[in-house]
Amino acid sequence: MSADNCSGDVTVSLQNLLNSLQCIRDRVRDGESNESDGAFNLSNFWDTLNQAVKPVSQEATKLSLAFSKPPLPSQQDTEKLSESMMKSILTLSTVYYWLPKSQGMSLRRQVRNATVEVLEEVCQLVEVILNSPLQSLSQEQLTSTGGVWSACERFAQLPRDNKAAVLVVLSSQTGVVKDALEEIEQALSEAQDPFNDVLDDDLDGDDPRGNQDTYWSERDREVIGPCQGLMKASAACLRKMTSAVKANGDVGTPQNVAQLDDLADITKEISPGVDDLALCLYPPMDYSGVENNVSKLAVLLKKVLEIVRSSHVCGESELAWVQFLDGAVGHNLQKAKELIEQGS
Repeated sequence: MSADNCSGDVTVSLQNLLNSLQCIRDRVRDGESNESDGAFNLSNFWDTLNQAVKPVSQEATKLSLAFSKPPLPSQQDTEKLSESMMKSILTLSTVYYWLPKSQGMSLRRQVRNATVEVLEEVCQLVEVILNSPLQSLSQEQLTSTGGVWSACERFAQLPRDNKAAVLVVLSSQTGVVKDALEEIEQALSEAQDPFNDVLDDDLDGDDPRGNQDTYWSERDREVIGPCQGLMKASAACLRKMTSAVKANGDVGTPQNVAQLDDLADITKEISPGVDDLALCLYPPMDYSGVENNVSKLAVLLKKVLEIVRSSHVCGESELAWVQFLDGAVGHNLQKAKELIEQGS
C-alpha cells in the first residue's frame, strides 16, 4: 500500500498495529509462563488454545481482504480491523502463558515456538500490506496470508504432553544423525584413489599420485571405521531411547516430567557432535581433529547413557542395551585412538 494510495491516518493505524504485534511477539519469545499453585488441567488448556488460534486466522483473512482491492478502508474501519486483530492475538498469547513449566520445558518450548510463528506471520502480513500497492491483491500478500493460515493449522499437530514433546525432539535428532551417517557411507562408497589401479612404476614425476587431498588413503579408511562405529552407536542410542520413552515415559509426577526434559536436552547435543566428527573425516583428514571429536562424542554418549540409566524410562530390558552401547562406545573410542597413534 504505497503512500499515494493510502491516507496517512490509515497508514498510522496499520503501523501502530505492527508495532504492537512486534512487542507481543518479543514478549512471548522471551517471557516466562505464569506459575500457579492451583491444579492445572492440560486437557482444558488444549481446548482453550485451539479455540484461541482460530480467530487469529479469521482476523488475518479479514485484514488481508480489506486491503486487497479498492476502495481503501476508512481510518475508522482500519482501526476496527486492527482492534479485532489485536484482540485475537492477545487472547492467543494469554492462553499460551497459562502453560506452566511444571508441565515440561520441552512441551512449553514447542507451544511457544508455534505461538511465536503465528505472531511472526501476522507481523509479516501487516508489513506486506503496508508496503504493497493497493491496485490488486499481490502474490506476496496471498502468500503471507497463507503463511498465517499454515502457522495456525500447525497447532493441531503439536504434542499434547511432555512425553510426546520429547519424542518429537528424539525423532528430529534421529533424522539428522541418520542423514550424517548415510552421507559418509555414500562418500566412502564413491570415493577412491584415482590411481589405485595404476602401478606406481608407470607414473612419472616426484609426486606421481597427484593431489591426495581429494581422496582417502588406506590409513584414513582404517581410522574412519571406528568413527563410523561411534556414529552408528549414536543412531542406535537415539532409536533405543525413543522406544524406551514410548514404552515407559510418564508425565504423572514432576520428577518424571523433569527427567524427560533432561533426556531431550542432552540428546540435542548428539547430532552436532556427530556432524562435527563427520566433517573432519573428509579428505584431507585432520587426525588431531578426528581424535578430538571422537573423544567429545564418546564422552557425550556415555553421559546420555548414564542419564537414561538413572531415569524412569530405563527398566530391566533397557538396561541391557544401555550396557551394550556403553561398551560399544568405549571400544570404538579406544580403536580410533590406537589407529591414529599408530600412524603418528
